[in-house]
Amino acid sequence: MTAMTSSAASPRDYSLIGRDAKRAVESGLAAAGWYHTEIPRKQMKELMQRSDQPAIRDTVIWLGAMVLSGVGGVWFWGTWWCVPFFFVYGTLYGSSTDSRWHECGHGTAFRTQWMNDAVYQIACFMIMRNPVTWRWSHTRHHTDTIIVGRDPEIAVMRPPDLLRVVLNFFGILDAWHAMTDMLRNAAGIVSAAEATFIPEQEQPKAIRIARVWTAIYAATIALALYSGSFLPLMLVGLPRLYGAWHHVMTGLLQHGGLAENVTDHRLNSRTVYMNPISRFIYWNMNYHVEHHMFPMVPYHALPKLHDMIKHDLPAPTPSILAGYREMIPAFLRQLRNEDYFIKRELPPTARPYREELHNDIPMAAAAE
Repeated sequence: MTAMTSSAASPRDYSLIGRDAKRAVESGLAAAGWYHTEIPRKQMKELMQRSDQPAIRDTVIWLGAMVLSGVGGVWFWGTWWCVPFFFVYGTLYGSSTDSRWHECGHGTAFRTQWMNDAVYQIACFMIMRNPVTWRWSHTRHHTDTIIVGRDPEIAVMRPPDLLRVVLNFFGILDAWHAMTDMLRNAAGIVSAAEATFIPEQEQPKAIRIARVWTAIYAATIALALYSGSFLPLMLVGLPRLYGAWHHVMTGLLQHGGLAENVTDHRLNSRTVYMNPISRFIYWNMNYHVEHHMFPMVPYHALPKLHDMIKHDLPAPTPSILAGYREMIPAFLRQLRNEDYFIKRELPPTARPYREELHNDIPMAAAAE
């Protein structure tokens, strides 16, 4: 991989209703055609085959471990012995839910749709992401992945706000924005940015869910005040903060430091080999290039998909640590030069990406 700079004439405008949003549409970057590795139709159908069994197994393990660790935390509450139990509980509550709302939102985790819907609703509540808002937000993320002014889910903008990145390992800013969005929606207000991707007929649903969630959090806070204990909040709400570390750690690796405004997921997404525990928590989303190329392939089939198409992809990052060794220097460099990014090198066996410009929005640029 090599470092690249682009030649943007003005600072990026990440607003969904701003200057770059208009430019992305006018240039043809919005809803553009994306590169896909060629896979025989028969093999693609096999990969896309849905099954309840893997997701039921993993969901039983996930919820069972959460119940056991939560009971342990309650049992040992008031002693240091509760710390390891709440560490596990918080990680399963505040991090595992990130991948589960994601996969069930795609409708691919289970074959049975009501199971997808049930886990999606539960996980969205835990991760504090309105299930209506984020279903449409994530649809836009896949349509316009890391397209400036279009993608509402760009985790690290340029130049990067490193303080925000650090604080989000503890869920502080994300949870704050999630709560303010919830209260705003509960008051019946849909923001101008939300209105760009949530269909008008879906907006009342987002408002109703926000009101239900507000009532649940209000009841939890009332119970904590009545009992004179933080314990109810340690079980509902606060795990979104103290358990956020893993989903932030893995989420930053998805696109951090890579190219913007390209229509090839090999260049703006990162596949990382991870340990089995992280893969369970993350539900195989470490195969992120593969997921973006073929989002309807279930999570349990992503390792097989990776083996089938890795000849056409950049070399996978060998570990989480290796990913951060690559990504952190890129973030630091972007503080001085926001146009800097890491260019993924394609193997000799890969089909090349044809570099082109969409008006004045650079899709690639010359190496330094």
